[in-house]
Amino acid sequence: MKEQIGTKENPTLLKTPPLSSEYTMHFDVKDGKDVLVCTVGKTVLLYDYHCLADLHAMLKQHADWMELGSADEQKPAKEGTVEAWGRSDKNPVGGWYGLKKGLRGRFGMYIPPLMEKLGLAEVTHDAKGNKMKAL
Repeated sequence: MKEQIGTKENPTLLKTPPLSSEYTMHFDVKDGKDVLVCTVGKTVLLYDYHCLADLHAMLKQHADWMELGSADEQKPAKEGTVEAWGRSDKNPVGGWYGLKKGLRGRFGMYIPPLMEKLGLAEVTHDAKGNKMKAL
């Protein structure tokens, strides 16, 4: 799956769930850890690569649509959303999948489109209130 995500030289081009903005994602290794590098304009966010398999497993167990609920790190995530799960002490990593302090949020904005591109999930593309479910 790593090779499907792209490299720094050839990243995967994605659009946010409302299809309003483009960003890129690629696989890399930082400090010995597998990471997803998400570049939005000049902002670079890092997510633990294992979030893909972990989120897919959680969504399979959930067995229904789940609201994305994207939020910046400084804002609370709405309970029961993908964003809340991505920072919960109850997920497999026991906390944030975002790895860059101050930019650990937005998990519900940037990870779902990658999962859709990889054939792991279906994502709605409305102006607001998007959801996802496992395939």
